[in-house]
Amino acid sequence: MNEYPINEIFETIQGEASFTGTPSVFIRLQGCPVGCHWCDTKHTWHMTNKLIPIINMVKKTEDEDTYSKMSAEEIMLLLKNYKAKHIVITGGEPSIYDLTELTTAIINSNRTVQIETAGIKEIKAHKDSFITLSPKLDMAGGTEVYLDNFKRVNEIKFPVGKLADINKLKLKIIPNTSANQTIWLQPISQSKSATKLCIDQAISNGWKISLQTHKYMSIR
Repeated sequence: MNEYPINEIFETIQGEASFTGTPSVFIRLQGCPVGCHWCDTKHTWHMTNKLIPIINMVKKTEDEDTYSKMSAEEIMLLLKNYKAKHIVITGGEPSIYDLTELTTAIINSNRTVQIETAGIKEIKAHKDSFITLSPKLDMAGGTEVYLDNFKRVNEIKFPVGKLADINKLKLKIIPNTSANQTIWLQPISQSKSATKLCIDQAISNGWKISLQTHKYMSIR
């Protein structure tokens, strides 16, 4: 039986990419070696010794590097407290864990499951999991996308801050994608210049834009 390090579990509205506007329960895992300088969840990067009881983890209202270790069975019991039937597994970095047991339990409970990942390791999950691959290139951690992941992901969500990011997308990511995988451009930090760049590039290339609408709604 796997135990997963859970930083937080909370109910909200998915604000990004294909499931934008969907009531969702987010399961945030602890641990990420990627090192994005603009990351807004840096408190999930390191595996500390700050283990807390599950009841305290669920009640958290602020970003903290504390977490609880939970089995798939314990997570499923907790999910019964929420109305949303779409479950988003995020991080941290989900691909560093074998999520097969957890995603199978979620799908068998008549819920849908989405994994948001940089894909630095082989994605291990139930075959019906919806995979959002958000590649992070040339970050401090020196990680790269595990190329076989491109064969099974449903969408690409690429963070954009400047034109150089678009060039990297075209050079390193697009050649590995297939026609049925939607390409989303996501402006970093809601920057006006990055947003304009994304608009121009989406129009020119037939891509889409993910605007992190949850931030505009002032929700998590």
